[in-house]
Amino acid sequence: MFGNKLALCTYKSLDLKLSIAFPQSTSMDLFTILVICLSCLILLSLWNGSHGKGKLPPGPTPLPIVGNLLQLDSKDITKSIKVLAKEYGPVFTVYLGMKPTVVLHGYEAIKEGLIDRGEEFSGRGAFPVIDRIFNGLGIVLSNGETWRQTRRFSLSVLRNMGMGKKTIEDRIQEEASCLVEALKKTNASPCDPTFLLSCVPCNVICSIIFQNRFDYSDPKFHTLIKYFHENLRILSTPWIQLCNTFPLLCYLPGSHNDLKKIIADQKKFILEKVKEHQESLDPHNPRDYIDYFLIKMEKEKHNKQSEFTLDNLIATVWDLFSAGTDTTSTTLKYGLLLLLKHPEISAKVQEEIHNVIGRHRSPCMQDRSRMPYTDAVVHEIQRYIDLVPTNVPHTVTQDVKFREYTIPKGTEILVSLTSVLYDDKEFPNPEKFNPSHFLDKSGNFKKSNHFMAFSAGKRICVGESLARMEMFLVLTYILQNFTLKPLVDPKDIDITPVEKTAVTLPPFYELCFIPV
Repeated sequence: MFGNKLALCTYKSLDLKLSIAFPQSTSMDLFTILVICLSCLILLSLWNGSHGKGKLPPGPTPLPIVGNLLQLDSKDITKSIKVLAKEYGPVFTVYLGMKPTVVLHGYEAIKEGLIDRGEEFSGRGAFPVIDRIFNGLGIVLSNGETWRQTRRFSLSVLRNMGMGKKTIEDRIQEEASCLVEALKKTNASPCDPTFLLSCVPCNVICSIIFQNRFDYSDPKFHTLIKYFHENLRILSTPWIQLCNTFPLLCYLPGSHNDLKKIIADQKKFILEKVKEHQESLDPHNPRDYIDYFLIKMEKEKHNKQSEFTLDNLIATVWDLFSAGTDTTSTTLKYGLLLLLKHPEISAKVQEEIHNVIGRHRSPCMQDRSRMPYTDAVVHEIQRYIDLVPTNVPHTVTQDVKFREYTIPKGTEILVSLTSVLYDDKEFPNPEKFNPSHFLDKSGNFKKSNHFMAFSAGKRICVGESLARMEMFLVLTYILQNFTLKPLVDPKDIDITPVEKTAVTLPPFYELCFIPV
């Protein structure tokens, strides 16, 4: 009723404004008015249709066309969700435009959805800005058999490469050593760590996908990293969220077109690498991810339904790069900022490194079990920064009876990871950066089911184990060789994120790496 009354008022107001603005004698103006009115009728019809499906959880009353967008802070949606959860409970519905979205808030609701009923909640929500470019291929944004087969294959390849002659841990150690050498060249002068921290995860992914790494001074490498930083920046803007809510905006000018151009260049780069691999491929001796994929393509070349196509290879490689480069480098960058803010924590990590590893041996993953404090710091960095606050949207793959509600097939699910990572019952004073959140009374590392920094369930991050290794080894290498020196008093360091939309981004800062 509310929507219909509001619509009637809107139409009357629109009719009055248009009659003043456009002389009725002009046939073109009448046609324009007719098109606008018909468009509004169609949009309202679609809205009313979606509003009536299933017995959705309660939520704030949506407005026609815009839904609940005016009630959500586009710069920090997590605050808005927390307020709504207090009023409507851990499972509620918001309308992002005309699209009903069911929100899961808090550990119990998220566990029930993503873990206990993982298959039903394993669909991926629409992301029109990217879907237009990759047509639903790859791992991150794909669905159905494309997602299932590509994910299973990618996990298998990463597992095989993890046990090869040159393991993934070897590759990370090699890059961490190169990073230390590059940091020594700063001569303890103030520097922005963004680029150098990006070099490690980007080169690790390069070695997994292309077999070879880049020199840090290589212009192609600089361009590659710059593009991924730019992608993340654009994808984190409210405009992109708006384009995903109203896909028609994708046909207008805007930053989404810049994103499209950047991704086109990245796809061209990936295709060149694929062609090089095709020319030198030895089916009996795969060197890297692309080789494994090309061999799989050849085996399935007579299968018209095969998911292993050239287009899917390019989309999947782009996914692995995007998920494996900027997420890890952003976490490392924010982590160093937190350690600058808390030098006493940094000093305790260095003390543990000195006792367990010393100065002259390279850190390895076996050290982690004997370094509970360092392990706790790495986990606390990930918990505190809350990198992907609302996860990547899910959908339900069938009509779902969830608690006392009915969620229709295809309904989007927004998962508030913030509500789990900042649960004050599991993590007392969650707003405070405190490694003790992951330590027991004896100082041993304490696991937590609430640690969902990589999401949970069927859609948990494919590169979780890789990212965990990178963060532990890189931070350990850095603090084994350097003391972090801020340019201002630690109490004056601002750790407030500059963006907290799709991704949480740290503020700009500089520091000095003082050799120990």
